[in-house]
Amino acid sequence: MSAGRRLLRAASLVAALGLWQLLTSLDVNLWLRFEQFPTVGEVASAFADRLGTGPYWQDLGYSLRRIVVGFLLAAVLGVAVGTAIARSRWAADLLGPLVEVVRPVPAIALVPVAILLLPTNEQGIVFITFTAAFFPVVVSTRHTVRALTPVWEEAVLTMGGGRLRVLFSVVLPGALPGIFGGLSVGIGVAWICVISAEMISGEYGVGYRTWQAYTILDYPGVFVGMATIGALGWLTSTAVELLGHRATAWLPRPAAPGGARAKRPASRRTAPAHTEAAPTAGAAARTAVPRKEPVP
Repeated sequence: MSAGRRLLRAASLVAALGLWQLLTSLDVNLWLRFEQFPTVGEVASAFADRLGTGPYWQDLGYSLRRIVVGFLLAAVLGVAVGTAIARSRWAADLLGPLVEVVRPVPAIALVPVAILLLPTNEQGIVFITFTAAFFPVVVSTRHTVRALTPVWEEAVLTMGGGRLRVLFSVVLPGALPGIFGGLSVGIGVAWICVISAEMISGEYGVGYRTWQAYTILDYPGVFVGMATIGALGWLTSTAVELLGHRATAWLPRPAAPGGARAKRPASRRTAPAHTEAAPTAGAAARTAVPRKEPVP
């Protein structure tokens, strides 16, 4: 990223904070009411005070642990279920209807189910986090795998490769861009739901502490919680995007905005012998030909 773009992004944040400070310090009360809002300075002071306390870091640890466990479970099971539905007629008939019926239900609406089903609140919050991230990963994986052209799969089978070889050399590498798209959506939804679950039934966590601040009318504390949630969400989303960029580094990149082109055209790139399957999967990912009827 160029220095100009970094400067522009920083300027947008500074401008937003400046507008917030101006509206709250002047107690603007037109259609929107800012007289009850804490100023940027009050929130910054509360944030600095909170950083020096043990409970703040304890809450941070609880929320991060819940996100990591729930999201990793959703990533593994979501990719497995989505691939199975796309590749197997039996899985599509058995799991497809269940996924479509449960998917529209908001994960936070499953809090009563988690309380009744699981023995502890901690497990219930992880369950809500897992559910929130699971369905975006399933749907994205299913559509991406179904869109892969069957030509590369047939080539591997013709050369004597088995179904596992097809799965790990063609299907999963070719579906990686779509899988990471689902993971990026899933991590954002997971943060929304874990904070909501902590507010409803948690004992520790950023969401629980933010709700506690609201109940005692500690509005700077509420905004400290919101800022913490935003920072954590941004950091984890960036981590997922960077991991996806690294995992799909063998794919050709589109031209950068402003007309800049890649250094070498994709057709001239050569891959080492031990990554021979990667260009095959990349070509499969770029060819959006509908897949044949899944085999049992």
